[in-house]
Amino acid sequence: MNNAMSYKGYFARIDFDGRDNIFVGHVLGVDDKISFHGETVDELSRDFHAAVDHYLDDCKRAGREPQKAASGKLMLRIDPTVHATVGIAAALLDESINQWSEEVLGRAAREVLEHAGYRVTDARPEVLTGASRP
Repeated sequence: MNNAMSYKGYFARIDFDGRDNIFVGHVLGVDDKISFHGETVDELSRDFHAAVDHYLDDCKRAGREPQKAASGKLMLRIDPTVHATVGIAAALLDESINQWSEEVLGRAAREVLEHAGYRVTDARPEVLTGASRP
């Protein structure tokens, strides 16, 4: 089963609640809790769209930008051996660790998204980076 949906650049993970016999979804990449549900895929999709639209309307009414999915700064704590290996790999490609990491992490993230059923082209850059929407 495809456990992913996207709408207006927002991504959601879908699970099935066997106890209540419904699909439950949660929007990913925002701090605000945005969830939705439906007994059918059509109902789930409609509720997802309504939840995202409601979130965007709430942000507009409150005069705040929709949640930024990421700031562009990422702090990692990794094993020193991995850190050294990353530095060597980047240097061999004449790249900085930041350049190398961005490329490698981006490729890995796209692979995970595609495997989960997302079309990576569904991601709007302004949502992923938190820039203003038109």
